[in-house]
Amino acid sequence: MEHIKIAIQKSGRLNEGSLRILKEAGIAIENGQNQLKAEVKNFPAEILFLRNSDIPQYVEDGVVDLAILGENVVFEKQCDIVIVEKLGFSRCRLSLAIPKSIQYGNSDYFQGKKIATSYPNSLSHFLKERGIQSELHSISGSVEIAPNIGLADGICDLVSSGSTLFQNGLKEVEVIYRSEACLVRNKQLNNYKDALFEKLLFRIRAVLKARMNKYILLNAPNEKIEQISAILPGMKSPTVLPLAIEGWSSLHSVIQENDFWSIIDQLKESGAEGILVVPIEKMVV
Repeated sequence: MEHIKIAIQKSGRLNEGSLRILKEAGIAIENGQNQLKAEVKNFPAEILFLRNSDIPQYVEDGVVDLAILGENVVFEKQCDIVIVEKLGFSRCRLSLAIPKSIQYGNSDYFQGKKIATSYPNSLSHFLKERGIQSELHSISGSVEIAPNIGLADGICDLVSSGSTLFQNGLKEVEVIYRSEACLVRNKQLNNYKDALFEKLLFRIRAVLKARMNKYILLNAPNEKIEQISAILPGMKSPTVLPLAIEGWSSLHSVIQENDFWSIIDQLKESGAEGILVVPIEKMVV
């Protein structure tokens, strides 16, 4: 039986999140220590653990069919592949930074300056859009040290919390783009692999939908049901079940994570009691 090949980062910040979302999507991976390839027990797929920077080219060439990797790598490598779904983890940003002691006005500061980066293509695109000519030094590894040793006037690198910049006496001054983990695919999957891909994508989207929503249960006097129902967004309308106490009912619904606290406040003000909010494992709509 033909298998669909899925690449994920061999090690690093994306590896754990990639394995987690595949597991939640029902992909049981038989992965031994330091394996480069693993079979999947319950789905016609195999997982390849590869170096992150190599994955986009492997996807374009059809060596692997799908991959989970950072948008920053997709943009930097400029391969002809398709970003299908953003996955909501490993969020970061590609930013320009300079020494904290230097006054900064706008991106014109970088005109004629030296910039050290591991992302020359992304940086070149940013500078070209603004008509800025800079001298780029492409390096790998510890980019943050470049200004301190006189190699560059600033750097362009990935930033998460900003603590590494702070420790090296740098400050973030421009965000080039924001990145997160994403699912990508080869453009030329055959019909069989395309069908497998759609099944996997359906599962992943169910996991993502569940992460963005909460299941809510509450008790309310019957005369307040209409008012409370108007507050609950729900998938269609809340489920209403009578309680043993006369004149009271239990309402069940789904609310989005982003709306959680504002909705809870409104529910309390409208007479809701015994509010219980629980996570949703999967959500199929």
